[in-house]
Amino acid sequence: MEKLLSHREPMDMPDPLFPIKLHRTHANEYGSLLFNHHWHEHIEFLFFIEGEAMIECNSERLYVSAGDLVVLNSTDLHHGINLSDNLFYFAVIADPSLLHSQSVDAVEMKYITPITQNRISFQNKISNDAEINACVHSLIQEYEKREYGYELAVKSYLYRLLAILLRKYIVRLLKPNEYELRRKNLERFDPIYQYIEENYQSKIMVEELAKQVNMSRFYFCRLFKEITNKTISEYVNFVRINKSEYLLRNTSMSISEIALATGFNDIYYFSRLFKSYKKVSPSKIRRHGGEL
Repeated sequence: MEKLLSHREPMDMPDPLFPIKLHRTHANEYGSLLFNHHWHEHIEFLFFIEGEAMIECNSERLYVSAGDLVVLNSTDLHHGINLSDNLFYFAVIADPSLLHSQSVDAVEMKYITPITQNRISFQNKISNDAEINACVHSLIQEYEKREYGYELAVKSYLYRLLAILLRKYIVRLLKPNEYELRRKNLERFDPIYQYIEENYQSKIMVEELAKQVNMSRFYFCRLFKEITNKTISEYVNFVRINKSEYLLRNTSMSISEIALATGFNDIYYFSRLFKSYKKVSPSKIRRHGGEL
């Protein structure tokens, strides 16, 4: 079997001396995948300008729209799906090394080190915060204009953003050993997420998955549920249903063909499961031409 890719996303920076980057993302296919399940040690901010999307972060579904900010802490397992015909958002990704001081001071010890080690975690979705939005807008504007001194301005807005988050949106404080354990467990399950993404159409056996990471079936199931808040069957069905919604909205395949193509042999079971996940039947999506 071809070696599976890790879900720990590599993060090359355009300027290693100023390790922060900005992506503009446009999407116009309802139900299309914005990014697969992955995690990284960087801090990432998704700022939504237009449209709607679903960002799942550590098994919690965040439904976002214009003006919302999604904060992705280091080691947050996340993926995204477009829920509109015209989605536009910015992704700001910062390497933790950008935040460190040259000497150990109170700022470094009390705030920066715990943030970069994910011992301090922030609320993932932030809505209707004018102070946050103004700060992010200014950071993006400085980065895109790149006028003389923009690095200083961008870094200052990044520190300002972290200060607001520290004052208003802390949700978790981890001990160093708790952070390291989570990181190791995420790395162990990297090949499992990739395998499911590549083989969701086929029958997936829990025993085979457990064997890939050298665990007993019982321990594998318990740890997988702890990390994703889903059983293996729930996670596989979640992937399949999302794939099927994309096909319903963007292809002329029949509902029966879509069910088979996404791993369901029983169209009635597929329809019931689809409705339980999406709160609407696949036939209704098809009748409305993908627009609801």
